[in-house]
Amino acid sequence: MAICGSDVAGRRVAVIDDELTIRETVGFALRRSGYEVETWPSGLAAWASWGSSLPDLLVLDIVMPELDGLELCRQVRARDALIPILFLSSRDDEVDRVVGLEIGGDDYLCKPFSMRELLARVKVLFRRTRLATQEEAGGDEEHLRVDALELDLRRYTVRWQGRPVPLTVTEFRVLRALARYPGHVKTRRQLIEAGYPEDEFVSERTIDSHVRRLRRKFEQIDPAFQALDTVHGLGYRIRAAEVSD
Repeated sequence: MAICGSDVAGRRVAVIDDELTIRETVGFALRRSGYEVETWPSGLAAWASWGSSLPDLLVLDIVMPELDGLELCRQVRARDALIPILFLSSRDDEVDRVVGLEIGGDDYLCKPFSMRELLARVKVLFRRTRLATQEEAGGDEEHLRVDALELDLRRYTVRWQGRPVPLTVTEFRVLRALARYPGHVKTRRQLIEAGYPEDEFVSERTIDSHVRRLRRKFEQIDPAFQALDTVHGLGYRIRAAEVSD
């Protein structure tokens, strides 16, 4: 029986995987839960079909012919930083999973996986996006500044030295947690709670991947960027600087 609540109705999910069995079983489970589902055998076929209208969430295999999952993720992120992307990967492809997170994936599942877990992760990713929208609309804080770093807490945008830095929702949340307490060390567990407040599946290595991606994005703007420190054995921090409203 379909579960057609407000969090599900009208949500478009794209399943891109070259394995027919996975497309069929994942597509069936998502449709039964009330989502609108499109399935594609390759990244190239999916990308060509979307035009100007991207799906609301991607379930994306990493290893595929004709535009693999990593390259498709890059192309999607160039157009929209906030679309949730759930990567699928084989158990022995740890490097690919890490790379997937670093180029803009929000979460990953190892094959084989249970449909219950996949549905739970999809639900969490949609909830995270909804909470980000609610956070943008509400709250008294509007901006947070730490030296050359500026965060717009309502619009989920970031600037460094006046130049925009495109971040995913999770990256923004991690950075916000660090920027609110410049000079203070945040443990990986604290950053998990900040970046994934509604998720129980995240490992500490996921935070390491997001921090590496944050650094890379800032270094593309400023090759001399060194404001994000690793404190070995503890976690991460933004270098102490004057904070203003």
